[in-house]
Amino acid sequence: MTPYTEMSECPRHGNYAEALCTIEVFREYAKGLEKIDTCSHLVVLYWMNRGNRRRLRESMPQGHPGAGNRVGVFACRSPNRPNPVAIIAAELLQRQGRFLRVRGLDCLDRTPLIDLKGYHPDIDHFPGATIGWMNSGGE
Repeated sequence: MTPYTEMSECPRHGNYAEALCTIEVFREYAKGLEKIDTCSHLVVLYWMNRGNRRRLRESMPQGHPGAGNRVGVFACRSPNRPNPVAIIAAELLQRQGRFLRVRGLDCLDRTPLIDLKGYHPDIDHFPGATIGWMNSGGE
């Protein structure tokens, strides 16, 4: 559950999301949450089932250096893409049974969850990683 009901309300990325949200896991998968509360952050995969432009092959990302440059959808994180799978790292604040209170989701309320994984700082973090088109300001 998130407070966002319209695409225009969603933050550009979860790192900019201040809202507290709740992830609900189906009862039959609740056992899979064992020890999840030992994780400070989670990798959340979800299905952007309300994305409206699935045939899009290019995007013009906004809100960062290099914004306004046309790039392929696979080079950016636009919700408008052929495959509606999304990924975000969210801070886990609390677990109550099969409900997880998190900060950092950038999806609409009632967006279907695909999977959760514990964020591992040594595996999921690449300090030297770059996105050249964002820094160069060009194609």
